[in-house]
Amino acid sequence: MTSDLDAYRSANLLLQQYGAEGAPLIAVNRADAFLNVGDLDGQRVWKSVLAALEELTRSTLRPDERLN
Repeated sequence: MTSDLDAYRSANLLLQQYGAEGAPLIAVNRADAFLNVGDLDGQRVWKSVLAALEELTRSTLRPDERLN
């Protein structure tokens, strides 16, 4: 199992390499590749990277968030 920190580190590297448009596609493709071979743990890791990507690239505040 991967930690949240590892997922965010991986997401950040993907963003640096592929940009905000390409990085999610890479993560989805890798998650699908692991699912296709039956590796559910691998798929779970890449889904957590995808969630981290979504968090890092979102541009709106949640209703309960405050702007610093």
